[in-house]
Amino acid sequence: MTTEQCYNDFLKQLTLIYDSREATNITEWVFEIVTGLKRWERTGNKSVALEKDTIQKLEKYLKELLEHKPVQYVLHEAWFYKMKYFVDEHVLIPRPETEELVEWLIEVVRENNLQGREFRILDVGTGSGCIAVSIKKELMNAVVTGIDVSVEALQVAKKNAAELHAKISFVTIDFLRESLWNSLGVYDVIVSNPPYIPENEKGKLAMNVTAFEPDIALFVENNYPFVFYDKIAHFAQSHLKHDGKIFVEIHEEFCQEIQEVFSACNFASEVRKDIYGKERMIKATFRK
Repeated sequence: MTTEQCYNDFLKQLTLIYDSREATNITEWVFEIVTGLKRWERTGNKSVALEKDTIQKLEKYLKELLEHKPVQYVLHEAWFYKMKYFVDEHVLIPRPETEELVEWLIEVVRENNLQGREFRILDVGTGSGCIAVSIKKELMNAVVTGIDVSVEALQVAKKNAAELHAKISFVTIDFLRESLWNSLGVYDVIVSNPPYIPENEKGKLAMNVTAFEPDIALFVENNYPFVFYDKIAHFAQSHLKHDGKIFVEIHEEFCQEIQEVFSACNFASEVRKDIYGKERMIKATFRK
């Protein structure tokens, strides 16, 4: 089978479950990884026959994709903040809005001239480590700690930190258990993209999210979906320097409620919208 024939068949199959644009993007990505050819190289060699093992790998990947498995999990790679990360089904797939949260944090740190001295950052619920690694790569003087309840997620985070040459401390801890907080230190910045989707919204999400991404990193109980923000705010009262800052990603529909959570713990909050105009990020600081 030629490259062109295989490509066209792959794309045709994907259009059964994806719109044409997304199907094309996924097909291009897979073919570049599997064949090692850029698009212009492939289109210039349409009649080249693919090796048997290459065809078998493409067929395996196509089968997984047709089962709605995200392409990032199929290929075990995702891009975040200009870097490639290893991902599997123990961690969330990094998303663009989280990049915006990282950009905001770095912007504020640089504006306040904190990068000129050693300062400590805690990433709560680090997952793949994409937030922690991105911050460390941009702010070399930062002493970064990433924590997560999932041992498997931390294995992924450690792998990414090692491959991207970012020195980060990783700690397995259930952050919701306040009795364990004393094992953590005091920080200049706390950042988190915590679970924030109420369980009753699960049916609104796409199958490739609910069937493959880890529930523990996505969903919270319906009766109090702000539990992580509440814990972060209370933790910060004794584990954040008085001129320190909190950065969190939020559910677009619960901005006011989350601000009230921080306000109750004596924090003033600032909201920032993402590129789509949705309220998705909050920066919190101690009231003066």
